[in-house]
Amino acid sequence: MPTPSMEDHIEIIYSLIEQKGYARVSDIAEALSVLPSSVTKMVQKLDKDGYLIYERYRGLVLTPKGQKLGKRLLQRHGLLEEFLRSIGVEEERIYGDVEGIEHHLSWNSIDRIADLVQLLEASPDFRDKLERLRKEGKDS
Repeated sequence: MPTPSMEDHIEIIYSLIEQKGYARVSDIAEALSVLPSSVTKMVQKLDKDGYLIYERYRGLVLTPKGQKLGKRLLQRHGLLEEFLRSIGVEEERIYGDVEGIEHHLSWNSIDRIADLVQLLEASPDFRDKLERLRKEGKDS
């Protein structure tokens, strides 16, 4: 099982490759606000664990195992953002809240949240009631 730090690295690497076609150690370090030397150590570990192939000075490539996990982690992050947004969490709090909870939920919990998001999307009346409750809570 990957650690939360490993997950963060894989998610960022997957995202960078999706956006730019490649992921460099310096880009990963900047995205995670860590030192490049820390990224290099983690990338070497991820290589050893079969999530990516890393060649010094040549870059890195996610293995199928790394691609599958990276995609799932990025989807998890997006789902949690969507969920918090749909229940009325203030926009400026969403990213920090997702970062705080994403590694602490089981995949079963993530799947149930996905079900709930689908229900919320399909039930505008329920969303409106939720919004009214949220506004009433602010007024008291």
